[in-house]
Amino acid sequence: MTNEANSQTPHQPPAEHHESAPDHAAVSGRWASVVLIVVLVAVVVLAAYGIFTRHHADAVLADTTTELAKPSVIALPAKPGSPIDSFVLPGNVTAFTDSPIYARTSGYLKKWYFDIGAPVKKGALLAEISTPELDQQLAQAEADLATAETNAKNSHVQADRYKGLVTSDAVSKFDTDTFVTQEKAANTAVQSAQANVQRLKELQSFEKIYAPFDGVVTARSIDTGQLITEGSTQELFHMQAVSTLRVYANVPQIYTPSIKRGEKIDLTFPEYPGKTFTGTLVRTADAIDPANRTLLVEIDVDNRAGTLLPGSQAQAHFKAPAVGQSFIVPASALIFRHEGMRIGTVVNGSTAHLVPVTIGEDDGATVQVIAGLNAEDKVIQDPPDSLIEGELVRVVSQNQSAAGSQSGGGK
Repeated sequence: MTNEANSQTPHQPPAEHHESAPDHAAVSGRWASVVLIVVLVAVVVLAAYGIFTRHHADAVLADTTTELAKPSVIALPAKPGSPIDSFVLPGNVTAFTDSPIYARTSGYLKKWYFDIGAPVKKGALLAEISTPELDQQLAQAEADLATAETNAKNSHVQADRYKGLVTSDAVSKFDTDTFVTQEKAANTAVQSAQANVQRLKELQSFEKIYAPFDGVVTARSIDTGQLITEGSTQELFHMQAVSTLRVYANVPQIYTPSIKRGEKIDLTFPEYPGKTFTGTLVRTADAIDPANRTLLVEIDVDNRAGTLLPGSQAQAHFKAPAVGQSFIVPASALIFRHEGMRIGTVVNGSTAHLVPVTIGEDDGATVQVIAGLNAEDKVIQDPPDSLIEGELVRVVSQNQSAAGSQSGGGK
């Protein structure tokens, strides 16, 4: 028995060797799976991190681009203005009568008598035009008139003769009617020739250019020997009546109730500092201009001394009751749109809001806003032309704006 067991021992491996082999294989498989999972997780994490990084970078870029696309503006509170009982408006000074003078006939300028700056009376001879062709046409027309009158007289004699003979049946009724008709036609030809002669005489009278009113010659566009063409293509002289001047001003709608015809208006001129002229408000347009919501008024001022010049600018001082709170803003803050004048403000810290306003005094650098603004409004000092309602803006301080300008200039 023992020998048999011993003899069988080499043929049967120990039990421990059969059990250890499967354990090593299982452990190796598990480690491979763990490594694979770790690698996959790492890949997924790295991919997710890359996607997140790119998405974050895109978001940051979009936010940065949007922020940089916002126009940078300076928004400051409007400076309160003191209530006033008068306002000043610019006025355009024009001549009471302003007329260009043209030729009514063609020819060559024979002579002119007044130059620029010369005062002339109504009916004064300004210039003479030589019209030899017109003179010949008039001579021909007068000869044609003489011929027509001779024919008319002959037709009249013949018609009277036949009217006398037809009563005794010496001539036919048909021949009598023919001569009567010829007499009428001859008389019509005489009238036509007379009208032509009169037309040419009137044209010939235009050889002399007369002043249409009392005034001053402000322009002379011709010289002796120059070819003159009939019509409005060539101005000969320009005249203005300057004894009384018209001053036109546009009054804001809010002040129109205080405008009264006949009231005296003080006028000042930059060329006469410290001196005041008095005019009379004589008429208004009686209609508000929808483009700028103003009323056009005319102020007449006596200028018989010749002190004032047409074409200049005046400052018209109107009296009116105080109109609420006013604010002073720089003239650069005004935005001119087809729907009217606007001022840009900033609401909610970053949104542009365009406010319709009414302007009072304007000294060129600053303007007085008499309606449209509130004390808490922040006014955009120098808005871009493209600014629109509701647009997002980036509010910067004056120091930041100056630094940005210097940096841009350095580049």
